[in-house]
Amino acid sequence: MVFNSISFLLFFTVVFFIYWIPLKKHTKAQNVFLLAASYFFYGYADWKMLPLLIIATLVFFYLGIGIKRSKSEKTASWLTVLGVVLGVGLLLYFKYLDFFILSFAHLFESMGFQTNWHTFNIIMPLGVSFFTFKLISYVIEIHREEIDPTNNVVDFATYIAFFPCILSGPIDRPGFISQLQQKREFDYNQAVDGLRQILWGLFMKLVVADNCAKYVDQVFSSYMSQSGSTLLWAAILCSFQMYADFSGYSDMAIGVGKLLGLRITRNFKFPFFALNMAEFWRRWHISLTTWLTDYVFTPLNFRFRHWRKTGMILAIVINMVLVGLWHGANWTYVLFGLYHGLLFVPLILSGAFLKKNQLRTNSIGLPVLKDFLRMLLTFALVTFGVIIFRAASIGQAWEYVRGIGDRSLFSIPWLKDRHFYIPLVLSILAFLIVEWIQKDKEHALDLRGIKSPVLKNLIYVVLIVALFWFGGHAETFIYFQF
Repeated sequence: MVFNSISFLLFFTVVFFIYWIPLKKHTKAQNVFLLAASYFFYGYADWKMLPLLIIATLVFFYLGIGIKRSKSEKTASWLTVLGVVLGVGLLLYFKYLDFFILSFAHLFESMGFQTNWHTFNIIMPLGVSFFTFKLISYVIEIHREEIDPTNNVVDFATYIAFFPCILSGPIDRPGFISQLQQKREFDYNQAVDGLRQILWGLFMKLVVADNCAKYVDQVFSSYMSQSGSTLLWAAILCSFQMYADFSGYSDMAIGVGKLLGLRITRNFKFPFFALNMAEFWRRWHISLTTWLTDYVFTPLNFRFRHWRKTGMILAIVINMVLVGLWHGANWTYVLFGLYHGLLFVPLILSGAFLKKNQLRTNSIGLPVLKDFLRMLLTFALVTFGVIIFRAASIGQAWEYVRGIGDRSLFSIPWLKDRHFYIPLVLSILAFLIVEWIQKDKEHALDLRGIKSPVLKNLIYVVLIVALFWFGGHAETFIYFQF
């Protein structure tokens, strides 16, 4: 049941009206209903793993209470460590155990040793990378005394399983629980803004991402026989596909939250306008990067502080490798993280790492040439990383890059279905133009500054027509696999 499906529309319609009509004045009842709806939503997608989600939730709920009530700092620390170990253990078992077994088996066999190791064919629970990070941050923040544990298991369980975020984020922090404890009033303006954000998310997913996927999937599946220009064009489209797919999901999740009177953390801030890689990661998958910054990079940087810039480089490389590994058990993700970590080195050495850049525009509102070139360079570096990310293996990534460097680089890119070429390019240009105009807004379709109802309605009509006319075949969201 994905956001861009009829089943979700029916599900959410029922949830919305029950939540706001019979339960409007009953906050606790609203939370119980949200929890039931969230478990139904998760069970609909992966009912076999629902008990795991419930058990993990209960364990961390009582760990949080135990940390707060501990009579000694040592006991509290041990309980916190236990929580972190359990959370990381969930990830290691379900996402990485088979990968480690297979990797060590191949290593020993390459050294001439015969092994009889077999993988367990472990089924990975949907959303495990997202809800485990919520569980871990909860016990850490209680131990740091940044929050008090909730004594209401329903509120905590609703935070962990909240259905707009359970499968692909964003990763809200424990402060979200305070929203669940407050009385919620239906806010018409917030609800309308949420619908706009959902509409934009649908446009990004169905019109941009899914149409890019047609071309990208065909090229990556037959990359050995493609020209250099085709491979380059597919890599560029893959960057747009990944962004439109994931940011589209995040926009829809945030929009659904607004319809329920809840604020979900922002996950993207127009990353293709970043002037360097540090700024790109401050704009891309914000809920993940800030999570790792707070719980991994900052403690490591403090521990390595005596090494100064060398320590900072080591901390950021470890952090980015973890960003890569978070996505899954494949050496391509490790290389992807290492690649991005190394891109931070010149920024740290030059002092540009912590510097906040201000986009400069000319008299007609476009970026000045120097900033435009910096954006293009950042996009090129991101696109190279996307090749590594998208490839099935490091060898495939290398062959793909080699193929781009072929003399056929300057030939005309291959297009099997040319009828969708112009709408695809126009949709990419459209979202880039809209995002540039709205770059200082909360989201791309934030129209609260527009007074003309005619102009607003025209924008809605254009987007809805684009959805029905140019919307591609519904593809599964990319980040469901993580």
